[in-house]
Amino acid sequence: MPTDGDSQPLPHVLLFTDGACSGNPGPGGWAYILRHPTSAAEREDSGGEARTTNNRMELMAAIMGLSALTKRSRVELWSDSKYVLDGLKSWLPGWKAKGWKTANKKPVKNQDLWMRLDDLLSKHQITFHWVRGHDDHPENERCDQLAVAARDAAAAGSRPSR
Repeated sequence: MPTDGDSQPLPHVLLFTDGACSGNPGPGGWAYILRHPTSAAEREDSGGEARTTNNRMELMAAIMGLSALTKRSRVELWSDSKYVLDGLKSWLPGWKAKGWKTANKKPVKNQDLWMRLDDLLSKHQITFHWVRGHDDHPENERCDQLAVAARDAAAAGSRPSR
């Protein structure tokens, strides 16, 4: 079992994320569900921006979910965003090695958010799982509902009601 360096087992949590955007750019929303797999403990949250992109909202969902953790944890991150998962699993080390440039020597898009995620990656032990969006995955569907409500609230200039 993974430990925190003091031989204490790391807390295990499940993190489900999703982002939504109407137009690209346009109003957008993000959402996450954090769940402890062996208890009933669960937290969900969402937020939105009046003008953003879908990729930024997908990244914000992961950032906000990981930021909600109060101690180093073993996290299973579930997302329907190949952009987020491929970036975290494959692209991030290369971008950093090239001074935040792509293989084509262009600046990495959304670098500010990738840098925040990179910092969060160093704090937790994370495994990544892709889930097909809109395919009856209960947590992905719930995150989508929350993200869409946050998007609609951002478009209207208010906070989503829960």
